Amino acid sequence: MIVADTSALVSLTAADTLDLLLEEFDVHTTETVIKELEDLASYGDKTAEHAQQVLGRKERTTIREVDTLEYQSSRVDEGEGSCIQLTRDIAADFLITDDLRALPELQTLTETRIAISPIVLKALVERGVLARGEALERLDDAAEERDWLEAPIYRRARGLFDE
Repeated sequence: MIVADTSALVSLTAADTLDLLLEEFDVHTTETVIKELEDLASYGDKTAEHAQQVLGRKERTTIREVDTLEYQSSRVDEGEGSCIQLTRDIAADFLITDDLRALPELQTLTETRIAISPIVLKALVERGVLARGEALERLDDAAEERDWLEAPIYRRARGLFDE
């Protein structure tokens, strides 16, 4: 089971990988994340388009309401906090997020493994669903759309394929 937050769902959509994620994995998220996606979808940019695509496929995701007040801080927003609670409620295998700023704190809040969304691309390669080259192309596409090319998350994501 995978719990995905807003940033991860948007990034995987930017990587043209949302459908594969939903076909290959048991994906869960929270009502709070859905509300964040609805807010994002109201803007007129690429992120809004990606949020709309996620919302158009929400029936393929298990969506749950959780109490988020316990897990908010200056680095962990309401959506991420709700996902932490959900990982505890359902004993998820992974929490996928692309908020590197929140990552260290999130790791202290749950025993669930926390990873950035490109781990899904790597898992799809390991499952034989994607070729390594195609996964890297999708990563590069997401990096360009998400403005990651010079960011630490991109270096970390590329490093997943060097392991």
